[in-house]
This record gives sequence, structure tokens and C-alpha cells, in this order.
Amino acid sequence: MQNNTKNPLIIALMGVLTALCLAVQLSPRPPNVEFTSLFTFTFGFLFGPFLGVLFGSFVMFVNGFFSPWGFAGPNLPFQIAGMAIVGLAGGLYKRYVKGYNAAGFCIEVAVLGAFLTELYDLVTNFGVAFSYMIVGMNPSLAVFTALAYGTPFSLVHVFSNIAVFGIMFFPLIGSLNHVLRVENLG
Repeated sequence: MQNNTKNPLIIALMGVLTALCLAVQLSPRPPNVEFTSLFTFTFGFLFGPFLGVLFGSFVMFVNGFFSPWGFAGPNLPFQIAGMAIVGLAGGLYKRYVKGYNAAGFCIEVAVLGAFLTELYDLVTNFGVAFSYMIVGMNPSLAVFTALAYGTPFSLVHVFSNIAVFGIMFFPLIGSLNHVLRVENLG
């Protein structure tokens, strides 16, 4: 853990991936079609649970101020917690994986991406419910309303992340592993 946080290449990669996540978030796209979850999971997978949590938290903190949907407000801590879970899962998953069978690996990661996306959406929907409660809504009604309103967005989010994780994760870790092994860039 200590060696990773002092490695300038890893810190630079964290900055580049954060900028890439923000660029994708700011680009025109359908709501809830995103790559931040994939990058966060991948970062955790490559560098461990601690840096996965750190990366996910940092990206969502910055995104909370630059989102095209506006400032995240009271939902920001819930977004940070949800993405931290995704980074943590990436680091823990690396410990579970024994070998890389490409087809099985892609399916497994796609299912895991769907589960983590649904977990993230539940956490952030509770954040929306919390903001409803702040303005005086009954807690039960607030949770029901937030979940009902968030369901269509969650369906798009889950199915798009099934495709994103299943198609892009394996080539992404291969590319990043190659970049990180380069000793001399000149």
C-alpha cells in the first residue's frame, strides 16, 4: 500500500483517469450510461482495495461539483460511498481471481458490474430519499418515492454497465498493465 501511494506513475494515472471520468461525465450521453464505475473497479483491481476506495471517492467528490446535472448537494456523500464500494470490490475481486479465462472472466465481470451498479444505485437513491426527508417528507414515502423515481434510471445504468464491464474490462486491464510495465518512456 505504501509503495503504491508514493509511485508517481500511479498518481499520474489516477489524475489522468479522473480527468477521463470527468470528460465522459461532461460529454453528451444518455443519463446513467457511464464509465466511472469501470475505471474505479479497474483501479481497485490493479492497485488494491485501498487505492480503489481512494480513487472512487476522489472521482465522485470532484464529479459532485462538475456534474452536468448540477451540484450533488446532500447526495454527494452517498455518491462517494457508493463509488468507494465499487473500488473496494475491484481490489477484493483481484484476490479472488486465480486465472484469466477470457470468456468466463468477461461474463463474471459483467455480472459483478451489474451487482455493483445496483448497489451503487441503491446507496444513491437512499441519498435522494435523505434529501426528501430534509425538506420534511415522511421517511417511508421518501424512500418509496426515491426508489420509484430512480428505477428507470437504474435499469439503464445496470444494463449499460453489463455491456461496459463485460466488453471493456479485460482489454482495459491488459492495456493498463502494459503501460505500467514500461520502464523507460523515452
